[in-house]
Amino acid sequence: MGENQMKKAVRTRAGIAVAGTALLVGGLTACGGDKADAGTGKADGGKGAEAKAHSSVEAVKASYLKTVAAKFAKAELSMVGADGKTRGQSGTKGWYPSSHDVILKSEKPDTRSIMIGDMTYTGLAQPRDGKTWMSMNLAKDGKPGVRLNDDPAEYLAMLLGQEKLTHVGAEKTADGIDAEHYKGSFTTADLLKADESTKVMEEANRQYLHEAVQHITTFEVDLWIGKDGYPVRADTVSTDGEGTRKTTAKFSDFAAAAPVQAPPAEQVVSLDDLNKETDRKLKEADQKLRDAGLGGLDLDS
Repeated sequence: MGENQMKKAVRTRAGIAVAGTALLVGGLTACGGDKADAGTGKADGGKGAEAKAHSSVEAVKASYLKTVAAKFAKAELSMVGADGKTRGQSGTKGWYPSSHDVILKSEKPDTRSIMIGDMTYTGLAQPRDGKTWMSMNLAKDGKPGVRLNDDPAEYLAMLLGQEKLTHVGAEKTADGIDAEHYKGSFTTADLLKADESTKVMEEANRQYLHEAVQHITTFEVDLWIGKDGYPVRADTVSTDGEGTRKTTAKFSDFAAAAPVQAPPAEQVVSLDDLNKETDRKLKEADQKLRDAGLGGLDLDS
């Protein structure tokens, strides 16, 4: 082989080697690219990463834990009952124990209501013996009164571990607040399983919630969780044996709202004492009428 032919052969082999290397590197890069995309979610247009980032179960769990730590928040509620009448509440809600300090709104004059656990205090339109509050204990036979409080921790608790809750997307609420929107529809069986998979609630609170929701046959909810991780709005439709109730609940000022406190003891008269006082006055009036020969009152009817 002459010198020119030898140089030509060397150049040809070198060209083939470079081309082969390029193909090999290109193939490895392509494979590596697919694996990298699979890890980042790019291979499916980012849907995998987005789904993970917006897991409804994890979002609700995180919001619940943060809300529980806040203890109190401002609340504005509008409720349309099975009777078609609209009622409202405006003030502060608390949880564990359930509490509120709100103005109750209806077709009747507004009334202030305070609740701490099983004790409720209702503002009296007319003072009784200088007392401006009437108290009532909701516990019966030493057992706590079971009821729903329409507070943000309670709404989140009902949705703990609920895989039927779907992520609608990021959007502004009707009030212009940036939030993530979640939506779901649940049966009694679904509600009774709340938190069984995540187990982040205290056992006593979990059992209380299960008792409080067992009368509900269907529960539909649209929930918005703000950028700060707190729930800012919940629109719910709840159906039970009495009918359907629609509620719009808006929450704000988490951990900034003043704690709910009972009225001063000297300003409170119990419902039992009021009833006893009423009975005493009725008996006095009955006796006076009888003494006057007027037959008295029919107190047994």
